[in-house]
Amino acid sequence: MVKHLPNMITSLNLLCGAVAILFTVSGDLIIAGIFVMLGIFFDFFDGLAARSLNAQSEIGVQMDSLADMVTCGVVPGLVMVQLLQLSFYGEMRPLTDVFSARAWNTGIDSYYPLIGLIIIVASAYRLAKFNVDKRQTHHFIGLPTPANALLILSLPLIFEFQYSHAIENILFNKWFLIGLTLVSSFLLNSEIPLFAFKFKTWDLKSNLKRYLFAALAVLLLIVLKYLAIPLLILIYIVMSLLWKDKE
Repeated sequence: MVKHLPNMITSLNLLCGAVAILFTVSGDLIIAGIFVMLGIFFDFFDGLAARSLNAQSEIGVQMDSLADMVTCGVVPGLVMVQLLQLSFYGEMRPLTDVFSARAWNTGIDSYYPLIGLIIIVASAYRLAKFNVDKRQTHHFIGLPTPANALLILSLPLIFEFQYSHAIENILFNKWFLIGLTLVSSFLLNSEIPLFAFKFKTWDLKSNLKRYLFAALAVLLLIVLKYLAIPLLILIYIVMSLLWKDKE
């Protein structure tokens, strides 16, 4: 029974992603964001449980990627579609309406928000590459899908809970959202080496970078709340570039 515990935790990640899709399609991006964060929580602990219990398996590796594809690939792509709908049309329509007869009759501009689906394709390629890339045992190459999902899902949370006119003008500018879609898709599949939160030991010396980032994350989340998430993604990339592992 113990050896199945990691896969059970991965299944919870997958279920969170499936629920998040339902809320995203209906336009409730806040609840979708909560379920994505919960799924990422389970994603962190399934690997930790597998290593702690020596219950790693090839099925677990594949299932982990499939769950991440749903929670951290499909959901942020659909969320971006909804955000682009807001930026282009001033409203979020149910995604099923995008393919309705009425939409077909309004012309090609009705499909501009579907640019957000590029994130889904980029996430799938990133996860497939991760599964066969032997270089990514101790660190990541390219932005991990959970980090990208947090970046995208932070936008509706910032707008809802930390609203200002300046934030609205930025977050719902269609060119900003299209640019973010393209940049995030690039980062997912870039050759940028990024440190992973995989602790071989708990000593301070070998994990100083991880502990510092964790402490900074807590501090910024307390002070800036959801605004801290995009900033932390940027800090994560900069720290990885300037403070490389010797592994």
